[in-house]
Amino acid sequence: MNSVDAQKFLDAQDKVWPQVVRELNQGEKTSHWIWYVFPQLASLGRSERARRYGIADLAEAKAYLDNPMLRERLEEVAELLLMHRGWSPEDILGPVDALKVRSSMTLFSRVDGAPEVFEKILDVFYDGERCAESDAAS
Repeated sequence: MNSVDAQKFLDAQDKVWPQVVRELNQGEKTSHWIWYVFPQLASLGRSERARRYGIADLAEAKAYLDNPMLRERLEEVAELLLMHRGWSPEDILGPVDALKVRSSMTLFSRVDGAPEVFEKILDVFYDGERCAESDAAS
């Protein structure tokens, strides 16, 4: 991922970041930001936004985490979700976005040196069930 690609995510996140944090603190996602806050494999997406903000492969996921701000923000939103242990991800995110978060956390947890919180999200909210497509990405 080059700096232009990272900037695409940062620009989108900058516009909504306070709202994202507020919604996750409250445990209820009510606006539309999932694609660029919890990116997943591009091959899993169908919408224009899903394709625009999709991650091509494991190497691009690593490049995403190599950007200090993107890494920090992904860790932050994962930690915010963990504040709601005992809730279902569907109750917090809605059924479709709960699947996207599982895919995102599966993908990013595979990156060498990934923060442990990504794996924790899978354990706490998905009983350790990973996204098969994201696990198969090379």
